[in-house]
Amino acid sequence: MSITLTPKAAEKVRAMMSAPGQEAATGLRIKVVGGGCSGLSYEMALEREAGPADKVCESEGVRVFLDPKSALFVSGTQVDYHESVMGQGFAFKNPNAKGTCGCGTSFTA
Repeated sequence: MSITLTPKAAEKVRAMMSAPGQEAATGLRIKVVGGGCSGLSYEMALEREAGPADKVCESEGVRVFLDPKSALFVSGTQVDYHESVMGQGFAFKNPNAKGTCGCGTSFTA
């Protein structure tokens, strides 16, 4: 099980973790939930600690927490962060996705 953050994504997560009110966060939770145009969607949140059943990996100095079910869907995924005049946000390059929606926020596996 592995998930990687690009240097730019890791930099953004670290900046979010150092924001007022988030100082206690020790990692980034990435979760796959049902929903979205294609059936599955990504959720991200800063968390204080991993849960007892979580898979924990580290990329670019950032700890990533995954529940066992989500880990099945995101193993091998690369998370990047993009900024442009059209917007900003995290982008997932998931080798397990069989298809994605036009907006890039949901996928099928």
